[in-house]
Amino acid sequence: MGKSFPDGFLWGGAIAANQCEGAYDEGGKGLSIQDVLPHGLKGPVTDAPTNDNMKLIGIDFYHRYKEDIKLFAEMGFRVFRTSIAWSRIFPNGDEETPNEAGLQFYDDLFDECHKYGIEPLVTISHYETPLHLARKYNGWANRQMIGFYERYVRTLFSRYGGKIKYWLTFNEINSVLHSPFMSGGICTPKEELSEQELYQAVHHELVASALATKLAHEMIPDAKVGCMILSMPVYPLTPNPDDVIASLQAEHKNDFFGDVHVRGRYPGYMLRYFRENGITLQIEPGDMEILKHTVDFVSFSYYMSVCGSVDPNQKAGPGNIIGGVPNPHLPASEWGWQIDPQGLRYTLNRYYDRYQKPLFIVENGLGAMDELILDENGEPTVQDDYRIQYINDHLVQVREAIEDGVPVMGYTAWGCIDLVSASSAELKKRYGFIYVDRHDDGSGTLNRYKKKSFHWYQNVIRTNGACLD
Repeated sequence: MGKSFPDGFLWGGAIAANQCEGAYDEGGKGLSIQDVLPHGLKGPVTDAPTNDNMKLIGIDFYHRYKEDIKLFAEMGFRVFRTSIAWSRIFPNGDEETPNEAGLQFYDDLFDECHKYGIEPLVTISHYETPLHLARKYNGWANRQMIGFYERYVRTLFSRYGGKIKYWLTFNEINSVLHSPFMSGGICTPKEELSEQELYQAVHHELVASALATKLAHEMIPDAKVGCMILSMPVYPLTPNPDDVIASLQAEHKNDFFGDVHVRGRYPGYMLRYFRENGITLQIEPGDMEILKHTVDFVSFSYYMSVCGSVDPNQKAGPGNIIGGVPNPHLPASEWGWQIDPQGLRYTLNRYYDRYQKPLFIVENGLGAMDELILDENGEPTVQDDYRIQYINDHLVQVREAIEDGVPVMGYTAWGCIDLVSASSAELKKRYGFIYVDRHDDGSGTLNRYKKKSFHWYQNVIRTNGACLD
């Protein structure tokens, strides 16, 4: 048996409303940008929801959440990360008053979690900007979004302040640089979007995020607020100093978001980048004061690492949506994401060295094409030893980082139950410990089945990580 994790370590899993809830037109919900992205990042935006959009039904979590949370409790979850669908609360996003049916749904969901002693970790905005805000205002490119977001946040804090201890302001906020529509509701085509417009949108989001942090500290002082970063360490492909600097600059693009959230100001390397690229942000009076309201902890997703190189013959790897050169020393998943458990230890150490704040791994997992079979008792299951190995190896590196002195709050495995992929809108790319009988052609019973990894993760939590090898 290995060493245990710290007492109070928050073991659990993570999902997002738009990838699992379904019920896209029930309970007064308005349309979100996900309802017109039937193929994720791989296809065009549609005018209206289409039958081939798997997210319209998702895994029907909206109607089956009690069954699913009971399974999470059976695994031993201490925390469950989910998101609130903005358009369930404000169907268009710019209304004066919220939708009571949407508010009640999340009341019921959070109450169900608390029934089993599971602490909800809530993402306020997770790739689900109300479609109306995208089409009428061009999403976060428009400064008016700050006011709409503030009204939404005040509503959540007023309603759920006594139920939620942990909040995240935006999911993978830095992803707006690569996916401006999905991440920021920006309708301007990516190829037509200038860096001036893009970084102005980033400024609006950063101000809104800091404003949410300020409001949380005022309205629910016992709560903790974190930022959420898409982390992807960039190693130099070679010891060539040019590759080292290229890697540093690639890291800066992502570090920028964490730096503002934690330090409360724009870092010098970004001021230089703005200066040298003719970017002049429109900063309103009071913005820089708001940015000084900094987060209590830093959360992040971690799936893979990449390499940086100045060699024009080196191309980005398959499946990597935000650039970077493949590492010749690493294997890859079925979707071309390179598997690098030690990169998680490296990231934890680097972030703590940089920020001196508690860290929370809120996404990590392996997407794979699972096969449902019958076990020796005739029960449907999945023999997903590959997922067990992946998560085991990453958690061993989390333990190493804790031994290094890094304060890690918890770990929520991504897609703890199968859901629709954000990047590809496929269900065949499965992450869960629980198999959902639904397929990309729309067939399936939606029945839930425990995979082999369900029992393995249950034991990890029961032993507080001591069973890892």
